[in-house]
Amino acid sequence: MLRDILSGEDPQVLAVLAVIRAAGADVLLLQGLDTDAGGATVEALAQALDAEGMAYPYRVTFPGNAGRPSGHDLDGDGRRDGPRDAHGYGYFTGQGGMAILSRLPIGTVRDFSALPWAALPGSIAATVTPAAALPDLRLHSVAAWDVELILPDGPFHLLASHASAPVFDGPEDRNGLRNAAELRFWRMYLDGWSPDGQPFAASRFALAGTFNVDPDRGEGRRDAIRALLDHPALQDPRPQRPDGGLRTVDWPEPTPGDLRVDYILPAAEITVLHGEVLWPVAGQEGLTIAVVEAASDHRLVVLDLDL
Repeated sequence: MLRDILSGEDPQVLAVLAVIRAAGADVLLLQGLDTDAGGATVEALAQALDAEGMAYPYRVTFPGNAGRPSGHDLDGDGRRDGPRDAHGYGYFTGQGGMAILSRLPIGTVRDFSALPWAALPGSIAATVTPAAALPDLRLHSVAAWDVELILPDGPFHLLASHASAPVFDGPEDRNGLRNAAELRFWRMYLDGWSPDGQPFAASRFALAGTFNVDPDRGEGRRDAIRALLDHPALQDPRPQRPDGGLRTVDWPEPTPGDLRVDYILPAAEITVLHGEVLWPVAGQEGLTIAVVEAASDHRLVVLDLDL
């Protein structure tokens, strides 16, 4: 990915830059971005944006759990070095990671990505995890952060996450259970529990990320996403596509099909001025269908908040 960004001519990178330009957001949460220990890839992307007049001087990125070796045989194939043996599916540490680019200064960052699944209160990890791996296997398949953004009148917190895909397993539904646990983590965090004992107390915040489950269609434990959408501390603005749909990902029909799997859920008290899913329709001026398809199978979700 770093090579492709630096080339200045990769079609997908150019499409991503065009989508970001169309959004015009002050803060970007990017998913599926290969990350490295030195932050070179995210830095290169930020420089490419800057060259196009879109400066994002503040960044957050860490190599997450995708591709990070667990040291255990998690899929029972007799090996410990496969992509399914990592804390999150991947062939190398940092594959398909997460990053935040911001025009707002960044304050404290709380990184919860190392929390073992078994350490989540009420965890049922032991029912679907090899005993030897139980103390080590991390809950979050990619990452989970609480990032403080500094505004003139006080902080705003972006709670960022990328949950497991609740598929690619067997009848034990290991990935489905893990996805539900990752979503339950955020409900518990909003309710005052935290891995380090420091309760979350911010009044201005938004929970955002790829949660990989639709409340109405597709696979996954829909009760988990519905419980998050119904949490009293949150609101669901239901940002829509130009045609009125809520779906955020373009997957093959009929299975799994187009689903709503990407979310921005602001605090209940915040006024949402506008929301949309950047998914152009035929004949629409500006951003085209071809560009968003070249950028990703996911579509960018945008909210304008009155802060």
